[in-house]
Amino acid sequence: MESAPYGSSFHRPLGMFRHLSPREEQELELDCSDLGLVGGARECCCDPSPLERQLVSRIRAMSATQQGLALDIICRYLEGHTQALSPVHNGLCPTLVGQETLLFRLFGLILCECTDVALVKRHLNCLLELSHQDSSQREDIALAVGLASTTHLEEVWALLENLGSTWLLKWRNLSPEGQHPDADLHCKWVSSTSLLCYGQMAAHAKERILPWVDSIISWMVHYFSCSHCDDVLKASFLPAAVLLTRELRRGYGVQRYKFAQIPEFIQCLLLILQEEPNFLATLSRQKIILVIVGLSNLQPSLQPWLKSRVLEVCLRSVYVLPPTEELPSSLPSLDPSPDIDVMGLYKKTVHALDLLLQNFFSENPSMDEVCFLLQHMEHWLQSDKSHERRRAMQSILLLLLYVVDTLKSTEEAVPSMLGHQLGLLTLLWWDTDIETQSPAHQCVYLLLQLSMQQKGRMVGLHQSKVRCFKVKASGKGKAELQHLVKAFGKVLSVAQHTQLVLMLLHSLSSCSLLQCHLSSKLLLMIFEGPSIKTEQVAEVLHSLFQEMPNIHFKKAQQTMMKAVIALGTQHTPEVAEVLLSLCHPSEKQILTLWIALAANYKLARKVMNLLYMKLKLCPSLEIIQSSHQAQLISLLASGTIYELLYTQEYRATVRWAFARLLLGLLTQLHYLFELGMVEGFLDYQEDILDSKPLGPCRTCLEALKGLFWTTQYWEVFAHVKLLRAWELFEHLETYTEGVTILARAMALYGCEVKAVLGQAIISLKSTEERDNIMAILIIAEFLNSPEVPKHMSQRAMDNLLSLGLNSPNWLVRAMSLKGLSSILMNPKKVALLHGMLRDLLNSLLQPEPQDPQGLIAILGDILHRLELQGVGAISVQIAQHLLQLFEHHKAKVRGSAIFLFGNVIYSGGRKFQQLLKNLALQALVPLLFHLADPCQEVVMRTKFTFLCCAILMKWVFRKELFSKLAWGHGLGAEYDIFIFMVESNFGSHHWFFMQALTYLGSPYRNLKLAAMKFIGGMLQDYFLDLCFHLRKSDTETLKKYFDALQEDPDDICRRFYLSFSKDIIYLSQYVA
Repeated sequence: MESAPYGSSFHRPLGMFRHLSPREEQELELDCSDLGLVGGARECCCDPSPLERQLVSRIRAMSATQQGLALDIICRYLEGHTQALSPVHNGLCPTLVGQETLLFRLFGLILCECTDVALVKRHLNCLLELSHQDSSQREDIALAVGLASTTHLEEVWALLENLGSTWLLKWRNLSPEGQHPDADLHCKWVSSTSLLCYGQMAAHAKERILPWVDSIISWMVHYFSCSHCDDVLKASFLPAAVLLTRELRRGYGVQRYKFAQIPEFIQCLLLILQEEPNFLATLSRQKIILVIVGLSNLQPSLQPWLKSRVLEVCLRSVYVLPPTEELPSSLPSLDPSPDIDVMGLYKKTVHALDLLLQNFFSENPSMDEVCFLLQHMEHWLQSDKSHERRRAMQSILLLLLYVVDTLKSTEEAVPSMLGHQLGLLTLLWWDTDIETQSPAHQCVYLLLQLSMQQKGRMVGLHQSKVRCFKVKASGKGKAELQHLVKAFGKVLSVAQHTQLVLMLLHSLSSCSLLQCHLSSKLLLMIFEGPSIKTEQVAEVLHSLFQEMPNIHFKKAQQTMMKAVIALGTQHTPEVAEVLLSLCHPSEKQILTLWIALAANYKLARKVMNLLYMKLKLCPSLEIIQSSHQAQLISLLASGTIYELLYTQEYRATVRWAFARLLLGLLTQLHYLFELGMVEGFLDYQEDILDSKPLGPCRTCLEALKGLFWTTQYWEVFAHVKLLRAWELFEHLETYTEGVTILARAMALYGCEVKAVLGQAIISLKSTEERDNIMAILIIAEFLNSPEVPKHMSQRAMDNLLSLGLNSPNWLVRAMSLKGLSSILMNPKKVALLHGMLRDLLNSLLQPEPQDPQGLIAILGDILHRLELQGVGAISVQIAQHLLQLFEHHKAKVRGSAIFLFGNVIYSGGRKFQQLLKNLALQALVPLLFHLADPCQEVVMRTKFTFLCCAILMKWVFRKELFSKLAWGHGLGAEYDIFIFMVESNFGSHHWFFMQALTYLGSPYRNLKLAAMKFIGGMLQDYFLDLCFHLRKSDTETLKKYFDALQEDPDDICRRFYLSFSKDIIYLSQYVA
């Protein structure tokens, strides 16, 4: 056999542009009545032509010897093209001579009619030993083999099997390094011929081929897998597959067989389809898809994974083609060629794809299958390229129209995935491509119609609704969206509706403005309506929480905040429950959702009330351990409250819920102590910013502090802070003392006395012991407030306290008894206490009282008990004497005197308020200097009293002053306090200056240094003001104290003298 040169046309890539053959042109004009699997010139015809019938008749008339001679002559001619056929020997029509294809057909017909099996085998071998180089010759050889298989199927099969084994063995034995190209190429040609032979066998053997199908496919797959990248094999594989599939589709009892090799066969076809070029010049795409359609009807049915693979490859092969208008120009420019009907090819290919989708549905006519098919379209519906979205949408529309016409109502459950797909299709209503919008409308309504058909009922879904939706939403467009949302609510099950909402939420992260806007608009309508059920809330909110950070457009973010409000309004408990469980309350993202709920003040109050209810959930330790509860819901509630306290949107709501939050937080902190959840509690440092979340106890305590600090009751917070009473809340042993001081401060500043008293009364009647304790501690202190008699009668209070006497808790009984002994319950005690107060004051006024600290403590206790009535003029006397004790040599005495001064200035009532303000003004300079007292306890009490004076005198910057007193350090804080004091008392500068001079002779170095700083500051910042107000006698006093510093043994004093001596001289000159 002659070897052929390498220039064969088979070395072109499979998808390379080429002219359409006459057979392909013919197929292009045909409709796909038989799924497009039509025959060609070398394929078996069902009805032989008259000429062929005449040939068969003559062959049958020939003897075996004549048939053998004819076969020999034809074989020799085909081998060398040197001898001509003699009409004398065969009696055949001389016009056939020279037509090689007809000779091969004749050869096959003779073999078919030959009864000598040995002769058939010998000439089949001769046939297969011919050259396989040329593609047409390979097709002719296959045709002859196929004809022979009509009557000699077993012989042909054995010959092909032997040929395959022989050539594959030779192929494998060739060394990759030393392999000769001719041998490799010849193996491919022989393999190509074998593939074509299998196809022709199927075409001619008819139903007799069925038992052999799996074996045939196995060999075809084997040939293909040996060199699937080779264009020669691929060019032969597809025609053979077409022939085989066509015959399998004809019937012949094919349904009685199960074909195990079909999946591998389809995989080979998909590999060819994947390597098709991105333009249309042949029918290859259509043929492959139609072959798969035919194969999918065989038994067993295709597995879902294989159907998914088929859909993935086929959809991609068609949808990624250039846009329709660019298809003709996408062809590569090679040699001049006749015009190709590219649009015809495209329509044929798209039609084949539609047939594939419809066929898959017909194999399993159910809504499950519809959703399965649509699921594979999702990628293309979300494509960035408009022509890909358009093609996918048109395919879906045709599929759904087919489904509507063929699907029968079964009242079976419709898969939940339908909701997801409805959402995806709905988003294309505002697609930028106008040709995608209209089919999207139709598809949505068709799916809704199908869903209702499966449920056995219909709703008002009119096809008149299926019209193009304009991009710019008008009132009409809004009405259509509202109609659609209502239809979703009526038609879809809860699971489907949830999937729809989740799909819309996911699309919020789209970079398409129109899609994002439509999603948010639909979600707002859905959330505002009644379609969201309670069981959906958790999943919906979880998804929204995940998508919120990814929303690119501010308008969509605003719309979703409105949607959250709408959802919270309808499902407040569920929304609050979910928000608590999403993440740590300190996360900014979750805080955004809480803030959104505050836009509606009624909703904000509901939310705060729910948080309070969660805060009250305090299961016992035994229940927690038995249920293995990871985190108490009350901890999440307290953490959330802590965060909301510092948001402006919840300020009014916090004020509204102040009393409940106060009692709830106090009780919760006590409960956490009982559970022993104090880890990291004492490690907290409030002046250090730390991103690490706070522990349970610390969070609760900080929320309690924030409750006062973020409202208008910051004075209560400051009062407790400067008394270091917040530290009492950090230990269970001192917890009740801290609550008492807090309640006393609230009574002093009139902090929500009525509301807190009412809530405390409710808590006192609670069955929980810790509620009773917190309530009675507050009530006992509030009894000394003048506000209580305005809101509660003496008789009602007596009944309440009597109830406390019956409590099993000793502290509740003791505090109830203490309350019953208050002057509110015993007005006759007032005169007795006033008498004791005068006696104690007289004792304190003695030159050297025996126990001044004890007397001051008793005075303070009596003053506290008389807060309800006030102490009148004696408060002025007490304050005056306490001023003198500020410089007592004992730190405890001066500390006690300073602390009591801060309380007594509030005890005189309105009549003596101005006198007490004047005394507070006299105390400012001493208090300022005692901020540098060597005793730290005195310093803390001085800060407390200094702030009390500022509050009494209503300084503008008193809150800022507290911040500096509580957390300020260094010279900066000292200067700020100096400025606050001086600027808040305009006109008193010279008086402060003269007071400060007296401290230059103080025996305490700290006070002397503080006085020098103050005097230096006044000379630098208020020199002109001093010049204007000081008198000549004042300058003499100034020089007297100042000159004494010159001889002071302290180096700092002498340096101070040198630094400011010139200022003193100038000041004396100006005053003179």
